[in-house]
Order: sequence, then C-alpha cells, then structure tokens
Amino acid sequence: MQLAVYVGLVHRGEQMLAASFRRVAEGHGDEVDVVHTCIALASWCGAHVSHLAPVIERYGEQEVSEPERLHANAMGGTRSGPVGLLRDLQDLLLLTTFVHSCWTVIVQAAQGARDEELLEIAQNCLTETNRQLTWLTTRIKQAAPQALLVAK
Repeated sequence: MQLAVYVGLVHRGEQMLAASFRRVAEGHGDEVDVVHTCIALASWCGAHVSHLAPVIERYGEQEVSEPERLHANAMGGTRSGPVGLLRDLQDLLLLTTFVHSCWTVIVQAAQGARDEELLEIAQNCLTETNRQLTWLTTRIKQAAPQALLVAK
C-alpha cells in the first residue's frame, strides 16, 4: 500500500503551508486583513497536522522532499510593497493547491479502502483547504488592480 507516500506529502505540505501563512502575516503587517486571516489559516493547517496523527499511526508516513522544494522556491521570505504582497499571495496559492491535491488523492484512497475515519478526516481538511484557496483567490483579485495599476 502506497498511501504512506501521500500521508507524508500532505503532512509535510500542511506544515510548510502553516509556516508560509505565518511568514506572510509577519511580512505584511500593514495589511491587517492579511495578517489576521493568514494567522487563522495557519492554525487550520496546524489542526490538519493534528488530525493526521491517527492516520500516520495506522498507515505510516513516507518521508518526502517535494513540499520543501516548493516552499524553498516559493516562500524563502516575503516581498515588500503591493506587488510583493500579490506575489506572496500567489506563492501561498501554489502551495495550498499542492496540499489540496494531496487531500483529494487521500479522499479517493479512503473511499477505495472504505476507511470511514480517514474519509471524514480527509474530507474535513479538504473542505477547509478549499476555503483557503477561495480566500487566496479573492484576495489576489482584490490586490491585483491596486498593485498593477495604481502602486508605484
């Protein structure tokens, strides 16, 4: 069974996403909505990691390096100014999309295995990850005109 591969991917991905949300919150303190929302979304990632404990116990976890590579390329630090915020939000969107795809795969595996506990965990985490994607997409749409047309 190869489920441990995706358990490892989503586990590490959620950890990296939490750290990235916190980094963006710290780096864009002048954007109050970004600070508060990123801190809240980072806490969701932390809860997702906690929910994985029984899954890791049952299926194991394979160490993987993909999320770190993605994180290193995307969130080595934050950028400044309106365009910097826009780029940082896009980096978060990229990593969140990766985590979303991992949860999607795990939902499918849980359905195939008829593992109701795993299915409930994965569906709940996937729902919250969808909400993260929605906020990021909306915030990017809000920031783009200001950053690209008005800011200097």
